[in-house]
Amino acid sequence: MRKANLMTSVFGAALVAGLVMGSAQAQTVCESTEFTAKPGEKYLKAETELYANENPSGALRLASEMKAMELNCYERGVVLRLSAQAKLKMNDTNGAVQDMEEAIRIGAIAEKDLATTYLNIAQIYLSAQNVEKAKTYMEKWLAKGGKPNRDQNNQLAIIYTKLDDFNRALPYAERVFRADGANVSNQTIDFMIFLYDRTGNRAKKAEMLELKLTKNPTDLNTWRAIAGEYFQAGDERKAFEVYKAMYLGGLLNQEDDLMRIVNFYNRFNAPFESAKVLEKEINKGTIKASLERLDQLANLYQVSREYDRAIPVIQRAADMSSNGEMYHRLGRSYFELKNHEKAIDAFQKALNKGGLKRDKIDQAYMLIGQSNYELNNREAAREAFAKGGPAGRQWIAFMNAEVETQKQLAIHQAGTKLEGVRNEKKGCEKLKVLGQDQSASCADVDERLKEAEAKFIEAGGKI
Repeated sequence: MRKANLMTSVFGAALVAGLVMGSAQAQTVCESTEFTAKPGEKYLKAETELYANENPSGALRLASEMKAMELNCYERGVVLRLSAQAKLKMNDTNGAVQDMEEAIRIGAIAEKDLATTYLNIAQIYLSAQNVEKAKTYMEKWLAKGGKPNRDQNNQLAIIYTKLDDFNRALPYAERVFRADGANVSNQTIDFMIFLYDRTGNRAKKAEMLELKLTKNPTDLNTWRAIAGEYFQAGDERKAFEVYKAMYLGGLLNQEDDLMRIVNFYNRFNAPFESAKVLEKEINKGTIKASLERLDQLANLYQVSREYDRAIPVIQRAADMSSNGEMYHRLGRSYFELKNHEKAIDAFQKALNKGGLKRDKIDQAYMLIGQSNYELNNREAAREAFAKGGPAGRQWIAFMNAEVETQKQLAIHQAGTKLEGVRNEKKGCEKLKVLGQDQSASCADVDERLKEAEAKFIEAGGKI
């Protein structure tokens, strides 16, 4: 029938979305290839309602009436496809799919077109956010030999990702990535990063992060993500190198990021570099000059044996501190540098400012005592040692022993001198008895003897 053939050709042309097949597709399955008169007329009305009048409900009503009629295989298949189209326009996804599945069941879809039909059903479910059903029909399509293009690979990757099947999603996403080539978008790169992360492929994830960085070298989030990957992989050295590159490139201006650089340098046995970065950023104001940070800076310089650099920092911290702890530390620093006068001054300030524990108080007095001792201020040293606890008393005992030793040494030296003069006196007397000439030294021997005796007594000796 010419009229029926015309209707089928119109119907086929209307299926831009590819949801139904033309008459040629059904010829290899259904024996009939055209409409009979009465069904043909009704179908033409239904098709007009759907496409010309944009009245899907009217078309669906006519299609439903036709379904109740006695139709041949060909007619039923075409009606089912039109019904599916009408239901889609009315957002009846399940109803549309049921019609298409029925068309498959009755053989109204040729074997060679089954793959495309499955793909169309999958697209319907995908548009309706029914991911599980979309997956089922996409897999049927693939099983029938479907060859995904770039967009279909993307759909498959998204479907499996939404179902948390990341291992199956990854190969499809990789095909999309390869297809996009140099024009790959940040969105696709982010998707690849996500999938490589979920599948545990850190090396590939790092590659994607680095690719993303080439597109936007100032993207801090990407830099941090790369460093985070190295952290997760246990490679802190590479994480450090990433942060160092960020710092040297002037990308870091937040205190937390800058302190990571400081701590990284210190962790990798570069305390002096760590201290230089910290001091530079404190001076710039990007790291707050808090007591905690100044204390850390001083520690870094001291660990680096840069004592001269540490002292101004400790002085600054001591002036800020509400107790004497930092002045105590300043005193120790000066003491280690053998600058005893400044050490005494710092320890006195520490004691005056207060807040020291008993052991620190004792230590302060001890070091004040030792500094005075080195300056030969013996009385001031004794006074300080007397307040320095048990260790101070030991120092006082040492000083007492030292005094006694010096006294005995003085007596010994004076006694030796006295004994020498006495022997000289005896020699002079012997020469006198023998009538021999006395030496010139005998002339004042008596005077020298009296002087030696006086010095011996003055040293503490007894005649």
